[in-house]
Amino acid sequence: MNKLSIMGVRIDNKDMNEVMDAIKKKIAGNERYIIYTPNTEIIMMCQKDKEFLTAMNSSDINIPDGIGLIYASKIKTHPLKEKVAGYDLSINLLKLADEQRLKLFVVGGKPGVAEAAMKNVHLKYPGIIIAGTQHGYFKGAHLGEGSHREELEVIENINRAEPHILFVGFGAKKQEQWIEYNKDKINAKIIIGNGGTLDGLAGNVKRAPEIFIKLGLEWFYRLVKEPKRIKRQILLPAFMFKVLFGGKDIVKEIE
Repeated sequence: MNKLSIMGVRIDNKDMNEVMDAIKKKIAGNERYIIYTPNTEIIMMCQKDKEFLTAMNSSDINIPDGIGLIYASKIKTHPLKEKVAGYDLSINLLKLADEQRLKLFVVGGKPGVAEAAMKNVHLKYPGIIIAGTQHGYFKGAHLGEGSHREELEVIENINRAEPHILFVGFGAKKQEQWIEYNKDKINAKIIIGNGGTLDGLAGNVKRAPEIFIKLGLEWFYRLVKEPKRIKRQILLPAFMFKVLFGGKDIVKEIE
């Protein structure tokens, strides 16, 4: 089984090592590779937003970034190999870039966040070539203003740097919308929409302790730390309810 459809969202059934092997081949072959990181919240968002669903299914690979997806696949007897968290994949991309002296460009976050994140990255991974940073507060497709002058300047800066890896962190839907609109204009090999990764790298958001991650309770840790997330986290039980009481097509194998 290579792929699943979970409520219409394609999920590629690969473990972390397989994803990294594919990335290495794409870099070596000078090929573009677009990575999205769907979790239960994103899948539920897609149920009410067909435009977002289409964008999510337009990537080259969708990794299972959420323990809820793993549970759903097991409940419906189409088990995924493992959770491949977007943050963990991003860290592995940094390690690869450090080893191979690859160029990294990052876009997203509030003004100053990308710069702070890359200062920390440079200290920990000195082999990475920081090709450029750009905050997310510019007018572009992520704000419904595709091809705006500000966006075109950002793309020009990215292309001038010719990065091997491009992090795009605008948050769910905005980052995928921006990538889909601009993917044929961007000269970068590995393009990943990785949400709050920049905030994590900048030290603004702390990752859950390892024990919470291993138990699949990272969502609970973040909820305790940020109670305002309750409106988002309520989608998790709604997702599981649909999995448990929905038909067999809720989770199915696809070509």
